[in-house]
Amino acid sequence: MEMHTLRQTSVLLPGLDEEDLDEVASLDGDRLTEFSYTGAQLRELSLSGTTLMSGRITELATQRAYLDKVTWNSVELSGCDLSNLRVSDSKLSRVVFRNCRLLGALLEEVTLDNVMFERCRLDYAVFARVRAAGPVIFSSCSLREASFARADMSGTAVDGCDLLRTEFDGGVYRGCDLRGNDLAGIRGVSVLRQVTIERSQLLGLAQAVAADLEVAVADNAT
Repeated sequence: MEMHTLRQTSVLLPGLDEEDLDEVASLDGDRLTEFSYTGAQLRELSLSGTTLMSGRITELATQRAYLDKVTWNSVELSGCDLSNLRVSDSKLSRVVFRNCRLLGALLEEVTLDNVMFERCRLDYAVFARVRAAGPVIFSSCSLREASFARADMSGTAVDGCDLLRTEFDGGVYRGCDLRGNDLAGIRGVSVLRQVTIERSQLLGLAQAVAADLEVAVADNAT
């Protein structure tokens, strides 16, 4: 099984055999397996109760996407524009997003297990009550003004990401590895208990705490 490892966190990647993948014209249906879906330009994508297994989705662009009660297992998405994506009450296992635009995406009541976001734009995304049931990696992503609301991201690894004004609003982050990121611009530091950082990040974390507390810093004593 192919894996991607970031320090102590390892994600199982989709196990895809190119020779077994059949090109499909749509993602509709109750169950789709061993498929390839490429280059679709859609106004809207709506899936409910759908199971996608062992497939690749490439360069899909849609203005609106609604996924409810979906199960994705061993799926790779590459070069997709899924801005304003809405995913609810769903489970993603062994799923990889590479070079995808997910601006303003909303993931609500979603379970993530062996999921990786690599070089993705996740600005303004909201992870509401999302649970990391297995390892999750964010690598070289933009999470500007994204929000984690009452999420359980225990054991998640974040590396080389833009976290300017990324907000942590409640939740559990035990064992979350935040090394390799500038933490000065994050918000909601008080909930980040038992995370892992490097000594060199302490100053940035202190700046984030000061911003949360609205501390006024005077240049000179008077």
